[in-house]
Amino acid sequence: MNKVRVRFAPSPTGYLHIGGVRSALFNWLYARSQGGTFILRIEDTDVERSTEDATRQIIESMTWLGLSWDEGPYFQSQRLDLYRKRASELLESGAVYKCFCAREKIEAQRLQAEKEKHDYIYDGCCRNLSREEAAANEAAGLSYVLRFKVPTTGDTVWQDAVAGEVRFENARLGDFVILRSDGHPMYNFCCVVDDLDMGITDVIRGAEHISNTPRQILMYEAFQKVPPRFVHVTVILGRDKSKLSKRHGAASVMEYAREGFLPEAVFNFLALLGWSPGNDEEIMSGEKLIASFSLAGISRANPVFDQEKLRWMNGMYLRSLPQEDVICRVLEFMKSRGLDPLKYDSAWLKGIIALEIPRVHTLSDLVDHLHYFLTDEFEYEEKGIQNVSKKEDPIPCLEMAREALSGLEDFSIESLESAMQRLSEERKIGFGKIAQPIRLAVTGGLASPGLFEVLHFLGRKKTLERLDRAVLFFQKRKSS
Repeated sequence: MNKVRVRFAPSPTGYLHIGGVRSALFNWLYARSQGGTFILRIEDTDVERSTEDATRQIIESMTWLGLSWDEGPYFQSQRLDLYRKRASELLESGAVYKCFCAREKIEAQRLQAEKEKHDYIYDGCCRNLSREEAAANEAAGLSYVLRFKVPTTGDTVWQDAVAGEVRFENARLGDFVILRSDGHPMYNFCCVVDDLDMGITDVIRGAEHISNTPRQILMYEAFQKVPPRFVHVTVILGRDKSKLSKRHGAASVMEYAREGFLPEAVFNFLALLGWSPGNDEEIMSGEKLIASFSLAGISRANPVFDQEKLRWMNGMYLRSLPQEDVICRVLEFMKSRGLDPLKYDSAWLKGIIALEIPRVHTLSDLVDHLHYFLTDEFEYEEKGIQNVSKKEDPIPCLEMAREALSGLEDFSIESLESAMQRLSEERKIGFGKIAQPIRLAVTGGLASPGLFEVLHFLGRKKTLERLDRAVLFFQKRKSS
């Protein structure tokens, strides 16, 4: 049995979307689970649309996710001589022929087919030209493409590892171009030549490639080679069951990186989009996913991309990682947001980060939640204002709290808790009536970590300043 060799072969014509990354991940997991080889191949023969920036983003995305490749990256643009050599072999064997039909003629036929609402199939005009006729056309300076000679009868059939038996009628495929008139190869031809040259055993890719497969199989047969196993994974859908797009969430992997998702969580989430370990397990390490992965676990049903589930999973990872690890990642993420962690006391900054970890789903959430610790420039949430004002005037509670806290030299959590309990008992006021106006005053909202922890990290001076600010705010609101 041949050693497993798989490849991920993106085109650098745009960002690497979620569906593409999921295909890369399945290839990577299969290679690792089988002790095989994972190859990265950049299919950049589309000269007009391929960009260096897109190539950089592909490599950046895969590196961020930890999808390390064993060979490559290979670039098709650097392999043109190989494609031309293989095309010549097929020309010599009679599997392909020179087509001298003018581009304008082909385009007119294509437009007519669109008007008549059916697929365009080349009419085979040059299929049976003799060598002498072809030579005369060349001598006359006519340009030509190389077309593959598709059988006019029968079907091309294969057993797909996911879709089962798939069958295409050859007559509906038409003779297709493998080499343009400028000598540049077409996608299907490059794909077959590369997969043969690289010894690919299994082609794991999206179901949108099923229509390419019969043409590729015919070329394998023309080269007298056995095709690899084809594994076409189903298309990822949004929650509304339409094809996944930007409106369903971030479209590219690096957008998730910029939004503060962890690569381990995104990796885990994508692995379960269309594949199952055969049980209800959801939080799985990379090692566990490798050990569990098999092609048999790939589903025929279209998976649904659930943004909220990804956020939940990311939160689970945040809370399961060692706290020091999360803190280091938050500090790096702060830099990406233009914040300088070195401006703050290291122990203090780590302390407030640790406070927020249990309450957030992403690094972005966490940094947003630190806002009231890092700056005095925040507004009070309208909902919070209404909540603390709807029954009683919050000003007396704020003034009482300020008086009780201003006398504290020890601003430890224990000391703050004792002071607030005494205030509650002496004034016979429920602690909740005191706590919520204080929380609004010092954080701008009604949701935060424990109040005493917040006050402790804010410190005495800043806490008193914020209580004064809130009193002034409610006094102005009252008089207006």
